[in-house]
Amino acid sequence: MDIIGTGCYPLSQAARLVGAEPRALRRWLLGYSRKYQGEQVRSEPLWATQLKDEGLPEDIIGFRDLLEARMVTAFVRHGVDLKVIRATIASAAQHFGIAYPLTQQQFLTDGKRIFLEAIEQATGEPKMIDVVRKQFVFSDIIKPSLYAGIEYGDQGAVRWFPLGKRKTIVLDPSLQFGTPVVTQAAIPTDTIYASYLAEGRDKGMVARVFDITSRMVSDAVEFEERLAA
Repeated sequence: MDIIGTGCYPLSQAARLVGAEPRALRRWLLGYSRKYQGEQVRSEPLWATQLKDEGLPEDIIGFRDLLEARMVTAFVRHGVDLKVIRATIASAAQHFGIAYPLTQQQFLTDGKRIFLEAIEQATGEPKMIDVVRKQFVFSDIIKPSLYAGIEYGDQGAVRWFPLGKRKTIVLDPSLQFGTPVVTQAAIPTDTIYASYLAEGRDKGMVARVFDITSRMVSDAVEFEERLAA
């Protein structure tokens, strides 16, 4: 696989970008072993990550993995059991015939049915029980706003604008290995933020240093401070 164009995110960076707990993200994407009734039991990853077999020196995931992990984080925040999430991913992957189904735009509409089927598959709970509540839970998790900043191409998601319509910050796997950058200039947001702190929080000075607009500086600062919150 050509890593350029795939995106490279160490798990620590990926956790910050999607708002996940680092240890949990590692378990979701790399799997883990635990003792159960005196025996070691292996829990497999939720899916095979893009760079799994590339022999990289540390645990790194790709851009598609990052966006899927963002959706898994949304499920977990709403208290959905990991067994149900795993079943949802498997059912959706089969339904759409793709490896990264949660960020498929059609999941916004077809996902509710897939989610209910996954609950029944994972828990054995009949659909007739408390269906209304589960539909509400799904609608609360999967919102159009989760997809609003994602730009799609023929093969699925190709860019993510985390600040939405402003589109001055982008994660594009073809630019700087997918690290967050300001558009046009392609300067990493963490570089801009470090300069902002070094220049005494003078946004105008930072804009002149990098030859970018003050708006780009403001958005880079906002983005980095959101990650740190």
